[in-house]
Amino acid sequence: MLDESLLDDPQALARADTEGQLLGVAAAGSRVRRAARCAVEAGVADLKPDGRPRTVIVAGPGPLPAQIADLLGTLASCPVQLLPAAGLAPDPEALHWTLPGWAGPLDLLLLTTPDGTEPGLTALVEQAYRRGCTVACVAPAGSPLAEALLQVHGLTIPFAEPLAYGPQGSDPSAFWAMLTPLLALTDRIGLLIAPPATVESVADRLDDAAERFGPAVELYRNPAKTLAAELAGSLPLLWNEGPMTGPVARRFATSLTSRTGHPALAAPLPEALDVHRALLDGALAPDAAGLDDFFRDRVDEPEALRLRIVLLREQNDVPALAAHDMANAHATPLSEIDSPPGTPSESLAELLALTDFTTVYLALASREGPAS
Repeated sequence: MLDESLLDDPQALARADTEGQLLGVAAAGSRVRRAARCAVEAGVADLKPDGRPRTVIVAGPGPLPAQIADLLGTLASCPVQLLPAAGLAPDPEALHWTLPGWAGPLDLLLLTTPDGTEPGLTALVEQAYRRGCTVACVAPAGSPLAEALLQVHGLTIPFAEPLAYGPQGSDPSAFWAMLTPLLALTDRIGLLIAPPATVESVADRLDDAAERFGPAVELYRNPAKTLAAELAGSLPLLWNEGPMTGPVARRFATSLTSRTGHPALAAPLPEALDVHRALLDGALAPDAAGLDDFFRDRVDEPEALRLRIVLLREQNDVPALAAHDMANAHATPLSEIDSPPGTPSESLAELLALTDFTTVYLALASREGPAS
């Protein structure tokens, strides 16, 4: 159950935010600028690329490499593939990675980690060197991984550390610290367009979003708080219209699940209409609420999850209209998020900021689920 009064009380939010999640999300713009400086100091602008890679392979611990590969794959002019980790233990030191058999001199391996001590990544660098792959990483300067890159003449871009960690070492803007240098690198080698001016405009848009979505802005004027209130007690179905909103929807689903403790599902339109049709016809649909025993004692029962569609739109109205028709036919509430104006990079930045703030508000104002 969501405590909406908490959303309109900045001081109460600050007390509830023991891990500094809101401050971390609000600092995304400054984190982008510091990460961009790290890329410059590492010499990214001075690189002299010898053609484009055949495939970009992204690897690293945690959920961020998958999100980065997803976003780069949407923007880049060559295939971008996530290299999943193997190993059952949650300890990053127990993870290992194996290059696919086809990887070779035509491919680029990108490693991302805020730690840099993972033996599996160091071993992966050795694999890449034997195969002739070009290797670059975003990792703390002086870490074992950075030293391994130095030995094979790879490129290390220092990880832009947060200005302050929460009590449990949480780092809400690590995504931007990882992504920004890789945008600069892939721009330099001609895979996408992200010159310094674009990166600065992304930082500016994130700063503007922090003001619009921040805790001091009242719920009725704050799209992030409003969306958090709408998603309370729901199983969100995150439908995206257009390729640029796809990475946002998938990252939003991952964040909601990991931070709030409740599941969320993402699917693109028009496929979502078929993929989620059974859910809309099932026990979680609003119409199913009236089919149980009206006289049953519900005092000690947890609030049942109900479906809510969240539609992330670009410009094509046809799938969006079909989504509205599906929602109306199944009496399912729908929240609509239009892609904001600006360049694709600016629009993506604002959408990511909106979903990040929404997730943190929902976690903090809920009585259950972690806020990390």
